Amino acid sequence: MPESSIVVRPEPVDSGTYTAASRLQAAGLTRATEIFAEAAAAVPLPTPPQPIVLADYGAATGHNALLPMGAAISVLRNRTRPEHSVLVAHTDRPDNDFTALFRTLEEDPDTYLHKDRAAFASAVGRSFYSQILPSNSVNLGWSAWAIQWLSHVPAPVHGPHLQVATCGDDELQAAYAKQAARDWHEFVAFRGRELCPGGRLVVTTMGIGDDGEAGFRPLLTAIADALAEVTAAGVISADEAARMCIPTVARTAADVTAPFAPSGVFERLSIAHLEIVDAQDRFWDRYQADKDAADFGARWAGFARASLFAALSAALDGGLANPRCADLHERLEKGIAERLAAAPERTQIPLAYVVLEKRR
Repeated sequence: MPESSIVVRPEPVDSGTYTAASRLQAAGLTRATEIFAEAAAAVPLPTPPQPIVLADYGAATGHNALLPMGAAISVLRNRTRPEHSVLVAHTDRPDNDFTALFRTLEEDPDTYLHKDRAAFASAVGRSFYSQILPSNSVNLGWSAWAIQWLSHVPAPVHGPHLQVATCGDDELQAAYAKQAARDWHEFVAFRGRELCPGGRLVVTTMGIGDDGEAGFRPLLTAIADALAEVTAAGVISADEAARMCIPTVARTAADVTAPFAPSGVFERLSIAHLEIVDAQDRFWDRYQADKDAADFGARWAGFARASLFAALSAALDGGLANPRCADLHERLEKGIAERLAAAPERTQIPLAYVVLEKRR
C-alpha cells in the first residue's frame, strides 16, 4: 500500500492564476506550515558540528514538504550559525518514485537546497511502519497526507463504494478501524524511538470532526461513477473493478489520543497540539470567483489522478504494469472531470493537525 499522497502539485506557469508566491498549494498546507515553523522554534538544537536532522515521513515527489521544510529551516537558521548543517531525510516506501523526488529537490524553484547553503538532502526507501532512522537522531519530523494510508487492506470494499467510510458496513468499518489503530500505534511508537529528547513531529492527515464526516464525498461519488462507466465499456473487468478501493482512513480526536491513554505518554511522546478543522476547498473558492465549471472539474480530477489512481490501478491484473493503465487513467480523469463540472459543489475536507513531543 502507498505511504504518501501527491497532494501538493505546482501550479502551471501558464495558468491564469499562477504567482511565484502561491505556486505550491494544497488544502490545509498554510496552517500545517505555520505549526511546523512553531515546532522548529521550540525544539532543542544539537551542538555543531552535529547536524540538525529533519525527517519527512511519506515524501512522495517531495512537493508536499518543500514549503514546510523551507519555513522550518529559516526558523532554525535564525537560532544557530549559518554554517550549522541541516540534514533532511525524506522517507517513503521502496516503490516510491525517488527519481521524481530528487528532481524536485534539485530543480524546483522553491527547494530548500537553493535557499540555504548548509542544507542537505537524503532519502530512505523503507516503510515508516518500522524504525527507519537511528534512535534519538531526529530533531524535527514532518508527515503530511501519508499516515491515512493503511499498511494493508483488511478486506475489499464491495459494492459501489471505494472508501470504507461511505460503505455502511459496520463489520468492515470495524476491521478498517482496527487496522488503522494498529498502524497509528506502530507509527507513533517508532517515531518515539527516532526523535531526540525534546524533538517534535508534526502530522497532517485526514480527520473526522464532531459531525462524524470523513469528507470528499463528491469526489468519491464521481470516481465510483466513472469506474462504473469504464467497466461497462470493457476497459476493465468486473472482477478488477470489484477489487478496487482507496485504503485510507480518517481519524477522530479519540483515535489520535488512544495510544497515549491513560497516562498521556507513549514511548516518551505526548500530544502537544491537536486540532481537527474543515480545510479550505481551494477549487470551490476558485469556481465561486470565476464560474468556470470545466476548470473546477479538471482540477479535482487532476488531484484524483495524482493522489489516488495508482492505488486503484494496483487492482488490475498485473497491477501497475498492466498496459491498460494509461488508457484507464485518461478515461477516469475525463469522466471525473465531466461529472464534477456538471454539478459543482463544495467538498468538505476535514484535516487533523497533530504535534507530538518527546520528553527530555
